[in-house]
Amino acid sequence: MNQQERYLYLIRALLDEMPQYRDTPIPAQADRQWRLLRSLMNVRPPMPAGEDFLRVQDACLQQMTREKGVVDAASLAPCGRGARLVLWQGDITTLRCDAIVNAANSQLLGCFSPCHGCIDNIIHTMSGVQLRLACDALMRAQGHEEPAGRAKITSGFNLPARHVLHTVGPIVDGALTPKHEALLAGCYESCLALAAQNRLRSVAFCCISTGVFRFPAGRAAQIAVQTVERFLQREPSIDRVVFNVFKDSDLEIYRALLS
Repeated sequence: MNQQERYLYLIRALLDEMPQYRDTPIPAQADRQWRLLRSLMNVRPPMPAGEDFLRVQDACLQQMTREKGVVDAASLAPCGRGARLVLWQGDITTLRCDAIVNAANSQLLGCFSPCHGCIDNIIHTMSGVQLRLACDALMRAQGHEEPAGRAKITSGFNLPARHVLHTVGPIVDGALTPKHEALLAGCYESCLALAAQNRLRSVAFCCISTGVFRFPAGRAAQIAVQTVERFLQREPSIDRVVFNVFKDSDLEIYRALLS
């Protein structure tokens, strides 16, 4: 089965299990088929999937990742600020490390908006439908929404990263407050503590809360670097922390802090 055949198989399977979308036309172009497939995966509720579906889905996503190119965190040069700190601009879903951090929402189930540009959406997309199921099991066991500043761990499934650390950052409405800052620091602290507890040696952080949650990017970066450095001073088990940025503006902010 080639990649376009996988797209068609998965699209038809998803349309069959979600009757409300069964009349959706399937485009002929491969790029538009992928967009439809991603949309259907994004809106799919957390429910079991058959072995054949998962086999085809896993092959599809793993080939996509190989084509994008996997980056080994161990190969990235440390920054001037410290031998255990790395600054890297790129797609976090292509990074091979022990754990990547997902900036999640309080439901912890991923982004349900089709093809949304948030990191929560792309991580859940490239992990596969198994990730939403794993998060749903965690949330059912917990019995309430995830508070800001905490963290949960799951497998990375189809990602090059072995695990995903899910954390909910603070939402800034109006002026930035000390509470917002404390909650953001808690996100970094909780993720690192969970990594250490699970004997993970490399962790990659995205820019938590700086997107739709509206935390000022400059101050968020300062808190991120300060919190990580304080944690590493007392915890020797983590060898490498990657500050992953996507936008050029964030790259410049972190470059100034870490030089």
